[in-house]
Amino acid sequence: MADPVAPALGTLSWLPAADRPDLLGPPVAAALPALAGPAWVAEIADDLADTAAFTDAYGVPLSASANCVVVAARRAGETTLAACLVLATTRADVNGLVRRHLGARKASFAPQDVAVAETGMAYGGITPVGLPASWPVLVDAAVAAAELVVIGSGTRGSKLGVPGSLLAALPGAEVLEGLGQPLPAAPPTPPPAQPLRLDRAPDDSDVGWGERPAESDDRHYYENRPPHWGSD
Repeated sequence: MADPVAPALGTLSWLPAADRPDLLGPPVAAALPALAGPAWVAEIADDLADTAAFTDAYGVPLSASANCVVVAARRAGETTLAACLVLATTRADVNGLVRRHLGARKASFAPQDVAVAETGMAYGGITPVGLPASWPVLVDAAVAAAELVVIGSGTRGSKLGVPGSLLAALPGAEVLEGLGQPLPAAPPTPPPAQPLRLDRAPDDSDVGWGERPAESDDRHYYENRPPHWGSD
């Protein structure tokens, strides 16, 4: 059987992830052999790991990238951690669908230090591959249907490229329709401020406001005024 062809996605050089375990976080490298298909890895700059910076720098569209967020769901004094995987063009419906699906009274994003400690992965590189076996992994249907999706690798120095079907088959994974909700629209840009006009209106002068000019073309009216007009 021929080796899988590396994806052509963005400006990155994709290699079989199994050949570069040094680019992966330890939990990810340990879980990789259990994947039922090919996974690819590409090295990136650490400071470009965040989704917006990554897509701009490497030409990978947001629609081909997925974000993995760790959620803390609380009920009756107990907290359950779970992971949500949605396309980068959406955001996870944490306090709606996720909360109801996990049967929680309240659900929110887990604090950064908790997410890092519990996953053993770098913040900004957390990925569904290699998460604790007891965690629910909620995968948006659009991610599961993707031919290839770019996700974290457990570190900030690389990205994984994995078929969506493999993510949907991870231990503890559940595919949910509508998990990823559209991002809120950006507020309209206010019109540019108009410069303050210092021009004087044509009648904004002493003459315009009814004051008699020093020299006037209608002197004869005043010289020949009737007696009952009185004098100035």
